[in-house]
Amino acid sequence: MRIGLLFDFPQGDGGESFKSAVGLGLTREGVDRSSIEFVSETAIGHPTGTPETVAQGFQALASAGVSLIIGPSISDNCLAARDAADHEHVPAINYSGGERSRSSWMFHYQIGSLEEEPPLLVDRLVERDLRTVAIIHDVSVVGSRYREVFGWAASRAGIDVLATASIDPVAVDVGAAVAILRAASPGALIYLGLGASSLAVATAVIDAGWSVPVLANSALMFGYLMRDWRDAWRGWEYVDTIADDNLERAALRQLDARAAAGSMGCAAYDMGRLVGAALGRADDHTRSGLREGLERVKLLAAASGHAGTLMGFGVWDRAALKGPFLVIREWRDGRTIQVPR
Repeated sequence: MRIGLLFDFPQGDGGESFKSAVGLGLTREGVDRSSIEFVSETAIGHPTGTPETVAQGFQALASAGVSLIIGPSISDNCLAARDAADHEHVPAINYSGGERSRSSWMFHYQIGSLEEEPPLLVDRLVERDLRTVAIIHDVSVVGSRYREVFGWAASRAGIDVLATASIDPVAVDVGAAVAILRAASPGALIYLGLGASSLAVATAVIDAGWSVPVLANSALMFGYLMRDWRDAWRGWEYVDTIADDNLERAALRQLDARAAAGSMGCAAYDMGRLVGAALGRADDHTRSGLREGLERVKLLAAASGHAGTLMGFGVWDRAALKGPFLVIREWRDGRTIQVPR
């Protein structure tokens, strides 16, 4: 059986660590690893490429005869891949934050959530008694949706948005935007975006000598890959998908400490388990059979999220993670620290 791995941004190791973690998940569900052939395709999408390129990558994997595809990972690109999955009738699991990426053939493993992170960030602001904010966000599907949902949640909680600035998703100099936001004298700064522009925002805040609490969406999970960005985010709280109290993650650590150390490794392992469980529940291993197999997966303990997070799908349910899968963490001294709540 051939499983496609669709990457929409460059992989430092060619995707080998991701593939290894998926393989561990398959093995955990009793799948003979030697019976699986992985076929990888890298199609650079937004923000440096295009979603159309990702759709073409999806179609290339479909033409290569894969039975199921894992990927892509950026919400903007997942919308194009969603349509390709429905057109090609290939079951797929994307690992993005966008619930709009779900469809008849496209399942969704939530690495963050455009819809659920903003209310969590608002709750955290209330906990810290930060009642006024300024928002800087990417001009993208991701940044715009985060901003929209954050506005609803903030209004309901009595949080005042004093100023907003939009920036290019790959901006390298946002000093002027940060200066405008600072002039509004907010109690906190909120960053919402894909992550590539987050270093520019952090650098501008530091260069301005602005001592302001900063909260961010799950884009700061970039820190697992970009170690030299961590110091710039010192003290920033952000949304993650790994928790220190998760026993399933602790079990993964015994198998592969590197996979368990970050959100992407835990997600790859979990998705391997979902696919492995689907193989065991499918009446046959055709594409349509595997889609039904995924719909039959229920109540698997997830390595992501707080203890008690479960995963599975259903006939009209395409969201993998159920329960407290979002975690507030902070970058501190080059390390990610879970924030006690």
